[in-house]
Amino acid sequence: MLRFRFPTLSLTRFGWLAVALACLVLSVPSASAMADETREIQVRRTPDNVRYGLIGEVQNGKLPAPTLFVFALGIEDMLRQPVYTEVSAILARQGWISVVIDPPCHGEDVRVGEPAQLDGWRHRIEHGDDFMSAFSAKARAVLDVLIKDGITDPERVAACGTSRGGFLAFHFAAADPRVKVVAGISPVTRLTALREFSTTSQREKAEQLDVAQLAPKLRGRAIWLSIGNNDTRVSTDDAIALTREVVRAAAQPDKPDAVIPVELLVAPSQGHSKIDRAHELLGIWLIDKFQDAAGGL
Repeated sequence: MLRFRFPTLSLTRFGWLAVALACLVLSVPSASAMADETREIQVRRTPDNVRYGLIGEVQNGKLPAPTLFVFALGIEDMLRQPVYTEVSAILARQGWISVVIDPPCHGEDVRVGEPAQLDGWRHRIEHGDDFMSAFSAKARAVLDVLIKDGITDPERVAACGTSRGGFLAFHFAAADPRVKVVAGISPVTRLTALREFSTTSQREKAEQLDVAQLAPKLRGRAIWLSIGNNDTRVSTDDAIALTREVVRAAAQPDKPDAVIPVELLVAPSQGHSKIDRAHELLGIWLIDKFQDAAGGL
């Protein structure tokens, strides 16, 4: 289902959602409290030396567990800025495991002699580096190990990300059908909407990575997005356009009334920042999507 929210956020879609949100908020520390606590990230490596971090009770939890790949910044930055893993803290209380991986040009993926972060993405595109496929391959390798080790339930795999992390989550989901659901919080969906790409010499190559181009590969997945109603940093309009592309790709002419599991929340926010209770709403949505798998949670 596609929902446009201007200018307020309504919870009319699910009759139980308001009650569930209230219960969830009562069991979760406030944002300021979570910012003060240390959220442990257990850093590991695959046999091929791909570094990744785990959040959740891996040793004592009920395994294999539903697993969320959560992308934003490098592992160390994610530890220092727990706002990016708020949803992981919420889900950990429900027995989930979350996975953190260094994005391209972040953490251990920074290369000597090239810019870091989004400027590094532009640099790599302009030098013919298929960095997005390389990142998805790393994420797939981590998922392989987690399934092999009995940590992750292969039927309950999700991916999400904030801003550039949302861009990565959609590309990972498109590359790996084991990712059943995918979400973005104020996600980048088109690189050329970013100021870092405003004067790129390889605009066409950058546009080939638009998430809207992945719509045929994303159809059939459950998809959730939230974004501020005037996010000029990553473009609210582009996020809306992405959901329309996915809905069009998933539509079946012979089943015009079929439900298409695409959900978009547009609400007030301060510039390029998450909408109110974005992580709590995402947590509820994720739990709902997997509650019937493997006998429930």
